[in-house]
Formats: sequence, structure tokens, C-alpha cells
Amino acid sequence: MPVFVYEGTNVAGKKVKGEMEARNIQAVFNSLKRQQITPNAKKIKEKGKGLDMEIAIPGMGPKVTPKDIVIFTRQFSTMVDAGLPLVQALDILAKNTDNKAFNNVLLGVKEHVEAGGTLAEAMEKFPKNFDPLYTNMVTAGESGGILDIILERLAQQMEKSMKLKREVKTAMIYPAVVVSAAVIVTSVLLIFVIPTFAELFSDFGASLPLPTQIVINISNFFVAYWYFIFGGLGLSIFGFFKFLNTERGKEVMHPIFLKLPVFGDIIKKVAVARFTRTLGTMISSGVPILDALAICAKTAGNKVVETDVQRCRVAISEGKSIVEPLNESVVFPPMVISMIGVGESTGALDAMLQKIADFYEDEVDNAVGAMKQLIEPLMILFLGVIIGGLVVSMYLPIFKMGSVVN
Repeated sequence: MPVFVYEGTNVAGKKVKGEMEARNIQAVFNSLKRQQITPNAKKIKEKGKGLDMEIAIPGMGPKVTPKDIVIFTRQFSTMVDAGLPLVQALDILAKNTDNKAFNNVLLGVKEHVEAGGTLAEAMEKFPKNFDPLYTNMVTAGESGGILDIILERLAQQMEKSMKLKREVKTAMIYPAVVVSAAVIVTSVLLIFVIPTFAELFSDFGASLPLPTQIVINISNFFVAYWYFIFGGLGLSIFGFFKFLNTERGKEVMHPIFLKLPVFGDIIKKVAVARFTRTLGTMISSGVPILDALAICAKTAGNKVVETDVQRCRVAISEGKSIVEPLNESVVFPPMVISMIGVGESTGALDAMLQKIADFYEDEVDNAVGAMKQLIEPLMILFLGVIIGGLVVSMYLPIFKMGSVVN
């Protein structure tokens, strides 16, 4: 094991120096903090070498991605199924990951398990990487002695969730690229091209056609105040997303999102698929239904769905059926509610929820495909009207001049 030299400041404010054996520089940091020593990052290096450049700086360096978690979960499930002790499996997986940030997370989990804690408790110390859904299912797996099965279900759940997100993101990329291209091209025309035409037309000595005059006026305004326009647009977008991330913003905007043409239908289907998949996976894994509904509400992704799920939780805690509050929902279709009711009455709610999730994931695929087919001609029409309108308005005076000459 390598030896590191370090410098730091203790609680009394005195400078301290020393040497320490550790796996890596992050382990030195963790050890010094436990000793209440504030380390000097620039003064920590491996003995006999230059400054180590692998110091973890908050907000910098590699991040743990959902793909990293999925791969880890599948590999971990296989190792647990093969009978490997948890500490040994975690150590192997930490060494084999290429992501330095995830390596540190797994080593932290391993150290806690080595100290006698449960796997779920260890993972709860890293909430950014292991969410409540993950830790609650691991708790159920540990208590039921079926950790390998639970981890496999978790991996499947996460893969399906990632697929849903990928489908929606893919659908949004095309219109975003087209609109961005239209904004750039229009800005270039208004700032650089149209002023040249305006100078040319000013020598005509005749009145310009109304469309041309309007475009020239817009161009003059754009050239004079372009920094205000782009600054205001940027601030508006930033402010909108900032507001959207607040509780009030979610309460105001999320119901509006559900009413949007085309997009609203996709958002509803994604919400139904996510809710049923998550709840079905947790119930089949042995998580109590009240805990499962609380987690489903947090991971719903839409304030309206979250409110509906919370109402279900309250109803069940009062001894009522899960179907009653869902009947008042604007998100869950009657077919879904009736299928959930059948599953609840027959004692096969988890299996029924998984079937609903499979159906609605296919529905999301179909809806996204239909949206792509609808958006393409709309984007072409949008570009034609904006760019074509600018070009035609600039050529109208030339056509007029040609007719006068004839």
C-alpha cells in the first residue's frame, strides 16, 4: 500500500505534518477528516513522487451516472448469487470500475459494511447515487434473504426507466435542433444581411412594400438592441427553469404540461408507466405498500401524479381501496384504474402493475414515434414561413423595380 505525506491544520489551529499508508489520496482525506485535521490539498502527495492530481474537488471530475449504477447492480447481483461475501464483492467491483467518483462511493459502502453496518445503511450515506427506491429494496432483500433477486429486479427497473427517459429525450432533440437553427439563421439575416439590402433600397427613392418595410424595421430594432434581446431571452429561460424547480413552480406548471397537445399525452403515459413499474417492483420485492407509495410519490416526476399517489397512501392507511382516490385523478385512465382494482381484489397487484407498465411503455414508444412523424412536417413549415418570409420580403422591391423598368 502506498505511503502519503500530508500537511494540515488541527482543531487548535496548529499545523501538523505526517505520513500515512492509504489506498489513494481520497482515503487520506477521509482519514484526516476523521482525526479532525483540515488537510492542505496542495501539500498531499505520494512519498517519492510529485503532487498527486487525483484530489477530489467538489463539482469537478467524473460523476456517477445511472449507467454506472445499473452495471454495478447487475454485477453485484451475480456475485451475491454466486455466494461471494458482500465486502469481497464490493472490493472487486470498486477496483474494476473506471469511474474514480464511483470507486470512492463503493469503497465508502464497503468500509461501512466492514464496520458491521447493513448494506442498505451504507448506501443511504450516498443519497445522490442510491435513491430511496434503491435503498428500500435493498433493505427488503437483506431482510428476506433474497438480495440477489432484488438487485436483479432493481437493474431491470432502472434499465426500463432509462429507456423511457431516452425515448422522451430523443423525441425532443429534433425540434430543439431545428428551432435553434432557425433562431441562428434568422438572427444572422436580421443583423448582417437585411441591413445591406436596406442600404440598397434607400437609394431607390420610392416607397417600399409593406412586408419589406416591416422586416427592415425589425432588423433595425434587432441591430440596435440585440444584446437586450438575447440577454432578456437568456434570463427568461433561466428564470423559467429556476421557477420550475420550486414547489410553487411545479404546482403551477405541471398541470399545464399535462394539458399540452401531443406532449401532454406522452407525459401522462410516462407517468403511468413509471408509477406502475416502480410500485409493482417494490411490492413484489416485499416493500410495505405504504412505504412503496411514499417513494413512488417522490419519484413521480409530476406534481399532479405525486398528489394522486399521496391520496392513495392516505386512503390505504385509513383502510380504503387504492382505486377510490385514483378515480378522481386526471392522469390515470379508467382502464388502468380497473386493472389495478382487479389486481388488488385478486391479491396479484404486483403482477397486474407490471403488465400495465409493459403496456404503457409500448404506448410511450408508439406515441413518441407518432410525435416524430408529426413534428417533422411542422418544423419544415415553420422554417419555410420564417426564413422564406424574410427572403421574399427582401426581394419584393426588386420585383417591383423590374416591373417598373419593363
